Amino acid sequence: MRLFLCGVLVLGASSQIAVAGEISSAYTDVDSPKTCAVFASAEEGDGDWANMICAGWRGYPVLIYAGDLRESVYYGFPPAGDLAPAWESFAAFNSTGPRIEWRIETEGPRSVPFATIHRWFVNADVQNPDRRTEVLVVAKVGQIGERDGCTVGLVLASGNPGANEAARRLADERARGFACGTDDPAMIGDRIPEFTRSRN
Repeated sequence: MRLFLCGVLVLGASSQIAVAGEISSAYTDVDSPKTCAVFASAEEGDGDWANMICAGWRGYPVLIYAGDLRESVYYGFPPAGDLAPAWESFAAFNSTGPRIEWRIETEGPRSVPFATIHRWFVNADVQNPDRRTEVLVVAKVGQIGERDGCTVGLVLASGNPGANEAARRLADERARGFACGTDDPAMIGDRIPEFTRSRN
């Protein structure tokens, strides 16, 4: 009986693998005046920071937390209640690019974005403040039920013509099973700028 159940489980797992959905990409633009709205910002004498919510793919939001010339971005549905997403950003001054790539799994009529790829620009060279290092940040998308989006990995894009494909492979292989707060983000490339994660 035990062997029969194991066989059924194996066959079931194989069937799930066989019918895995098709993966594709879609793109959205982050345009502060057009697709983003400020929902909190600094008052006079309280520094310079702003929190924005932007339109993502088909109703999935993008939350941008900006302060001290750095950004932290959360893709998808954030934690419920008053719990804010963890702050994830580079230690050096940075900013994000205007376009987000969403990796989407489609099975039948259902399409779900499970990861994003977003280009960041990091002022990592203190000797050359105008020189910026480009990094592709791969993130897990927070779903309505789980709400556990986070950074899955970093791919050095400067001088790396294969960065986009490497980021897609990383997203497809790791994002869906990535445990936020437990698993460590992958680092692909040499001399990736320091990246930190802290709970607000």
